Formats: sequence, C-alpha cells, structure tokens
Amino acid sequence: MTATFARPPEPAPPVVRPRAPDGPAHGLAGATPEVPPPAHGGLDLHGHEIGRHGAAAAGAPTLVVVAALHGNEPAGIHAARRVLARLARDGVALRGSLVALAGNLPALAARRRFIDHDLNRAWTPERVAAVADPTAAPLPADAAENATMRALYGHLAAAMSAAGGPVHVLDLHTTSSRSAPFVLFADTLRNRAFARAFPLPMVLGLEEQIEGAMLNHLVEQGCVCVGVEGGQHDAPAAVDNLEALLWLALAHLGMLPPHAAPDLAACRDRLVRARGDVPPALEVRYRHAIGPADAFRMAPGYANFQPVAAGEAIASDRCGAVRAAEAGRILMPLYQGQGEDGFFMTRAIDPRWLDVSTALRQLRVCRLLPLLPGVRRHPVDRATLVVDTRVARWFPLQVFHLLGYRRRRWDGARLVVSRRGHDGA
Repeated sequence: MTATFARPPEPAPPVVRPRAPDGPAHGLAGATPEVPPPAHGGLDLHGHEIGRHGAAAAGAPTLVVVAALHGNEPAGIHAARRVLARLARDGVALRGSLVALAGNLPALAARRRFIDHDLNRAWTPERVAAVADPTAAPLPADAAENATMRALYGHLAAAMSAAGGPVHVLDLHTTSSRSAPFVLFADTLRNRAFARAFPLPMVLGLEEQIEGAMLNHLVEQGCVCVGVEGGQHDAPAAVDNLEALLWLALAHLGMLPPHAAPDLAACRDRLVRARGDVPPALEVRYRHAIGPADAFRMAPGYANFQPVAAGEAIASDRCGAVRAAEAGRILMPLYQGQGEDGFFMTRAIDPRWLDVSTALRQLRVCRLLPLLPGVRRHPVDRATLVVDTRVARWFPLQVFHLLGYRRRRWDGARLVVSRRGHDGA
C-alpha cells in the first residue's frame, strides 16, 4: 500500500521514565516476566516507536498497533511490549510486519489524557493537511499535541509506505469507568470483518458522533481499522485483554506460523469471559457533549453497558440533573477530569441485521437508493446522498445505516448522508 503523504521530520520526543513497579506482573501463560506491569510508570519511551517485529513483504499484511493516544491509557503499551517480547524471545518469523506506536508522549509523561487538546479529536482534514504538506502553514506551536501529531503522522506514513500488502490498524484504549472490553469501528465491510475476528461486543455508530478521530482518517487512506477498549484504565485485566486481542489479530491476519503463539483458544476464552453478558452488537444513539463551562459530573457508580431507564438522572451540570432521554445502555461515562464526552447512550441490535447489511452491500443495493422519491446523489461526491425529508420522511434512518450511510448532517430540510470509501461494496 503506497501512502499519499510524505513523512515530516520528527522533533525530539519527551522521555517517559519508569517508576517502581506497583505489583506483580500479569499476563497470559508464557509472557516474558521482564515486561512492566500495568501502571502509569514502567514506560521508558524515547520516541513513538514501541517496537517492531517481522518485515514488510509483497502481499503480506502489516499490523500497526497504536497505544496511548490518550496519556492516561498506558495499558496498550504494556500489552504491545508483552507480545513483542514473546515474539523476540521465541524468534518467531512473522509473515509481514508488526509495528507498535505510542501516541501522546507529552500526556504520557504528565499522566494526563491530553495536555492542550485531545489527540484523538485532532485528525480533521484541515489539520491533517497542515501536517502533511511541508509547504503549508504550520500548526500553532503553543499546543503540545500539534508537534506530537506531526511526529505520529510521520510514523504512520512510514509504515504505510513500507507495507507490501494490506495495512490493518488497531487503536488500543481503556476507559475511566468499569468496563467489559469491546471493539468499535467505522462501519465498512472490511472493518466489520476484522472486528468480527474478536469475540467482543461491537459498537457501531460512534463515528457519527465524533469528529477528528485518528481511525476515521486512516480508513479514508485505505487502512482496515478497529478501535479497542480493553477495560478500566489501571485494571491489570485491561492489559491482559489487549494482549489476548493482539495475539488473535496476528493469527487472524495469517501472520503467525503454526504453534508460534500462546494458546489462541485461551486468548479467545479470556475475552469471552471478560465480555460477560454484554450484547454482541450495539448502536450509539446519543452523545452527551460537554465543555469546561458545563460543570458536568457523572453520578457515581455507572459502568459501561449498564442498563439505564428513560428519565433516569445519570449526571448533573450547571443547569441541574442530566436525565437519559430514552432507555438503553450507557457507554463511556466520564469519571476523569478531562474529556469532551460526558457519556454515550447505546441500544442493542440484533446481530443478524449485520448479516443482512453485508448481503445488501455486496449486492450493491445502494445503487438503487437515488431511484427513491426524495433521494438524489450528491452532484460532486458519489458516496453521498441528499435526502429531502419532506418527501422521503417515511424512510427510517436505519435503512441508510444498513447500506453503510452512517455519516450524516443536516442542510435545512435535507439530510445529507455519506458512506465510507473502501467499503468493499
């Protein structure tokens, strides 16, 4: 896969120094004991590259693992180091290349989600263009994340340029609340197939609610991308969950020789047990956006996917109680000082609809949508439809979701819906 952007120069990164271990190491059977335990210390990073193993080859996959886009989420770094250490110790000859990168180094050093702005909300087309074009006006130097984004962009560009086959990206995160692990992704068929390699709940529709996520940008560049939430920030189980998922990813992509990994059945069983009784597929229906002036505060005790009743007071802000507009399951309730999302609300969907959606997209039924009353194709962007809701008001939004049109915005009485490129349909 050839990248369409050049790698910019990387500034000298901050050094993230280790501190004394907080407890015994955790991990799957066979993990190397010298890999640090799950804590904010033990990172000793001198640059964005955590490590790499294997080599790019014609037709072979490249797996890029990005950890700690948020500085208070180091679990992915520990998980990646465990896998890299095991591969090196056993001399495993991977088919293709594994590249592991750390995200927000200044925030990692400060043990904060971010310094000046959220690095996982920064990948808008305008900001990416400013980073990619050396002749463009540089991003302001007063934000720590601007230099970090430029350096991380360079590493991603280099990995994509060197790849001899498809590029898959895993973005590893943890949450401030108690949580079962889960996966989320921009809903293309390629992303969905990758996500289904893991026995975890799938959350759809988050990309409708968030602008500037790194994976949204990489999907548009042709990468197959899945985000992973491994558990609560400092829970040892979060590192174990992410490590298990990385082994399953390597196996799914055909990168591992036979018998070159921990027991894959045990990895899968670990994730099955960790997900508990969370429904296999959920759809985001609402995002509660917040700002510093809102004085937002979650009510204590909520966990990811906890059922919530309509009208339930789940948080408060300067205007009083914040109540759930409808019944559902809460997602990522905010229990940390930084963040732009107070919580999300989800609702379980029947996973059989995903199979229906796949079949419809493979049959390219989307080509028939402009024949419907009130629906026309955008004059410039063929992946976008313009829907006159005064005429097409009886078409539920779920019809467009089934066919991959999940990105939406309003233009007066017209609903503008778009599907991702590289959808495989």
